[in-house]
Amino acid sequence: MVTVETYALSVVLSVLTMICWGSWPVTQKLVTPTWRFELYYWDYVIGIIAITVILGLTMGNFGSTGNTFIADLTQAETKHFFSAALGGAIFNGANILFVAAIAFTGMAIAFSIGAGFGLVLGVTVNYLAIPDGSPYTLFGGVLFIVLAICLSALSNHRVSRNNAVSAKGIILALAAGLLFGFFYRFVASAMYTNFQAPEIGKLGPYAATFCFGIGVLLSNFVFNTILMRKPLKGTPLSFSAYFRGGSRDHLYGILGGMIWGTGLVLSIISAGNLGFAISFGLGQGNALIAAIWGVFIWREFRNAPIGTDRLLYGMFICYIIGLSLIVYAKR
Repeated sequence: MVTVETYALSVVLSVLTMICWGSWPVTQKLVTPTWRFELYYWDYVIGIIAITVILGLTMGNFGSTGNTFIADLTQAETKHFFSAALGGAIFNGANILFVAAIAFTGMAIAFSIGAGFGLVLGVTVNYLAIPDGSPYTLFGGVLFIVLAICLSALSNHRVSRNNAVSAKGIILALAAGLLFGFFYRFVASAMYTNFQAPEIGKLGPYAATFCFGIGVLLSNFVFNTILMRKPLKGTPLSFSAYFRGGSRDHLYGILGGMIWGTGLVLSIISAGNLGFAISFGLGQGNALIAAIWGVFIWREFRNAPIGTDRLLYGMFICYIIGLSLIVYAKR
């Protein structure tokens, strides 16, 4: 299988993960305005499972390091299949709760609570499981990223017309953050950490992400079906509505899932050199990419009150410092 040999290249791939995880929502903005999120999400899940299969059959079967994708799947123990798939189901539940939180509180509050809590918890859980790197530098970087997320939330709050904060939305955001903090650990625990010396019964990075995708797909028949029947906004949806969508809408959904899934595979590959805590922490810098899209591409702050630009400058500075500290944590 194809793996990463150097620390520097692992950092580059983690930055690409950050870009993927921060950019996939763009595809949702591009679908037809009447195409509901519940319908988009089916294609998004198809995209995740599709890219894990494609990368598994290509990069997972090429190269001379470790086991091949197929060999990993055939020799792995059932409990490790289940662990990686459970990680996918947990992520899927977190993602849907996060969308629900946005519906009640808006992006600013939901992101600051959900993403911030998920980042701190995820890095902590993965570091406690496999301590790798300086905890002071690593968690110092996490602190700066959390501060950046708070500044981003405050900036969004200043331009929002609706300043009401829903208690239900806050609870949903906390629940999403809790699940976001744990999904990566279940995938990591199913894997052998030394890609050059595979452990019998465990999964390699490509097999683990494929099992993750299976977990996302299967759990979606539960989570998204409930969301369609009891939507947060609008009327209930039937499955026939999905098949009435245009090819453009379906393609954007699949593309969104493939972008996010590519980021996951790159993150897991990078963890071989960085460690799971650092790799997850860098990937969770996706809020920086989302902020770049909002500020420079969508121009969401062009009519913001005076003083908002200082908050945005502070946000970008905190992100840069935080991500730099996380990269340096193992050096």
